Amino acid sequence: MEAVTEIEDLLLHYHLRLQSTPTDFHRYIYDSIDWTDRLVGIKGPKGVGKTTMMLQYIKEHYANPDDAMYVSLDNLWFQSHSLQDFVKYYYIHGGRHLFLDEVHYHPHWQTLIKNFYDTYPDLQIIYTGSSMLRLKSGEGDLSRRLLDYEIAGLSFREFLAYEGVAQLPKLTLEELLKSHVQIAMEVKGMIPSIQPLFEQYLRHGYYPFYKVAKTGFGSRLQRVVNYVLEVDYPAVDEVTISTIRKAKRMLMVLAEHVPQMPTMNALYAQLETDRVQGLKMLYALERGGLLALLTDKVKSLKVLARPKKIFLNNPNLMYALGNKTNIGTIRETFFFNQVSQMYDVHYPAKGDFLVESKYLFEVGGSDKTFDQIKDIENSFLAVDDTEIGHGNRIPLWMFGLLY
Repeated sequence: MEAVTEIEDLLLHYHLRLQSTPTDFHRYIYDSIDWTDRLVGIKGPKGVGKTTMMLQYIKEHYANPDDAMYVSLDNLWFQSHSLQDFVKYYYIHGGRHLFLDEVHYHPHWQTLIKNFYDTYPDLQIIYTGSSMLRLKSGEGDLSRRLLDYEIAGLSFREFLAYEGVAQLPKLTLEELLKSHVQIAMEVKGMIPSIQPLFEQYLRHGYYPFYKVAKTGFGSRLQRVVNYVLEVDYPAVDEVTISTIRKAKRMLMVLAEHVPQMPTMNALYAQLETDRVQGLKMLYALERGGLLALLTDKVKSLKVLARPKKIFLNNPNLMYALGNKTNIGTIRETFFFNQVSQMYDVHYPAKGDFLVESKYLFEVGGSDKTFDQIKDIENSFLAVDDTEIGHGNRIPLWMFGLLY
């Protein structure tokens, strides 16, 4: 393989990406990652900033960029070159800090990374992959070696920082429930009008690329959805073209009906599939960051439970995919998306959401009442069109300050 030494194309791609990477804003997990560990894995939905975060770290911590190396495995260079040969070449030429992007594009990524880890004892490997990525016990066992992180899209708190509006501290749920009035008054002192910014966030603030997409954000997000289904899904799971088509149809049918639970048997019949395959597709769409499944019990990879409610993952997807953007559904989707990044959220017997098996929430507009959850301990309203709440009535936007 004579061309393995000809890595100028990879270096050029790396240097250009590094040069154009901004460092004025960092995602919420950036400072939580132990970037010094020998093996670090970062996964998350497409478009949430995994690549940018890796390049930011290189740009800020290596005075000489060539002390590190960034490559993306979806680069066409790897269609005619071996990853094994590249890593060997990189190592014997003094390279010790390797950043691998989109590892799920290699069918045996897990085995290869384990082999690199064991063969080159002073080589550091930091990689990113799709949120669909799962460690497979039958292949190289990385679980004992790996520091694993998962990243979601922008929270409302991050959106405000990304827009240069305000740098707000991250809250715990307990802090929010106890002190929301005081916190909201402090925020109002910095941001006189929060609601218009909140409405912008619901339409386009979850994916950081909205800043470059401008008026074409909806179309670009649709392309991201297609990419997840047509490229990421088959790269991670062994699925047929027929299954990909059915998953697309399932997503579009659900986009028209969320969060009302459709008759699943009717949906499976419409897709010409059975219950087992239908549930597998549902959970694959959830892993891909396209759906959010609300269940009344802890989820298990071994037993795929029928969800009680199905949501699109975030409000941005609702605006991009759904012809019917019901404001009540958008509110519930926002609450579920933001709170579930940090806390366990389940379907309750009464109310909309049960958080940490303790706190019960109803989500609605400013005229929402406690009628449905009255006299229930630790019950709260998350209300929209409200900038400062009172008692157990908490402004909906504040649940975007949890990460």
